[in-house]
Amino acid sequence: MMAYIVRRALYAIPILIGVNLLTFVLFFVVNSPDDMARMHLGAKRVTDEAIQQWKAERGYDKPLAWNVQAKGIEKLTDTIFFDKSVRLFAFDFGQSDSGRNIGHDISQRMWPSLAIAVPIMLVGLTINISFSLMLAFFRGTYLDFWGVVLCVAMMSISALFYIIGGQVLLGKLLNLFPISGYDTGIHAWRFLILPVVIGIVSGIGAGSRWYRTLFLEEINKDFVRTARAKGLSEQAVLFGHVLRNALIPILTGVVVVIPTLFMGSLLLESFFGIPGLGSYTIDAISRQDFAIVRAMVFLGAVLYILGLLLTDISYTLVDPRVRLN
Repeated sequence: MMAYIVRRALYAIPILIGVNLLTFVLFFVVNSPDDMARMHLGAKRVTDEAIQQWKAERGYDKPLAWNVQAKGIEKLTDTIFFDKSVRLFAFDFGQSDSGRNIGHDISQRMWPSLAIAVPIMLVGLTINISFSLMLAFFRGTYLDFWGVVLCVAMMSISALFYIIGGQVLLGKLLNLFPISGYDTGIHAWRFLILPVVIGIVSGIGAGSRWYRTLFLEEINKDFVRTARAKGLSEQAVLFGHVLRNALIPILTGVVVVIPTLFMGSLLLESFFGIPGLGSYTIDAISRQDFAIVRAMVFLGAVLYILGLLLTDISYTLVDPRVRLN
């Protein structure tokens, strides 16, 4: 098992290097520092002096990957590639284009993002699986039919409708929760309940319908019919056999959610004014702060690869056959 985990961890290294190289090419080759300076300065006619000054202030005036004027190892280290890309592997995110410490901002903003994303993932996963198991238990009945109709209807509604509708109904008309804002300490829960509820409700349709499909695929297999023939109740079959054998695709779906635990929800944080990493990324894009955008792209790649590694490890726990591969 340990060899399997090490092998999977080693697979992540070239993937992360490839993501880093691709990000560098997109930000500094396809979109050169001169282009970034023109976009950031926002003027139709920008002088060369203003462009050079903007690049010098942010460390974009160095050669891209090879400094012919430097000596020794500085030919590699005194470059944009080393300063802006290689340092990311040590989680040295540097300074934003506005002069702020990106690492400090991330360490402060990750907690509001976690406070939203973790309850949404845990409670939402529990509700979706429970609802799907109920539909699978009553498969072929009117309850199953109208449950699927409800899921399709909820899937068809935009996430913006849930956000705006929840703000108007629960925040403005019923005055149960604040519409937007954030507070630190024990009072933060007042500002988190509404976005968490909206995040859970908006994901019930797609999540429940997908899990229902997984359970119906398992429920007609031979091992399930054998379990019924042995006299097991339908509840025991669902929870002891169907749910257990559907864990691998369920775990695969959870991987997609892992990066959002730290990266935050772009829409929820922006609409509710929560200072998390999601709103941090949106603000950086609107301000054309390229340093923050690069850091968040790299951090998202690291978290996604970490999620894949954790999923591979969890596979070995739920399916012993994986340990042999």
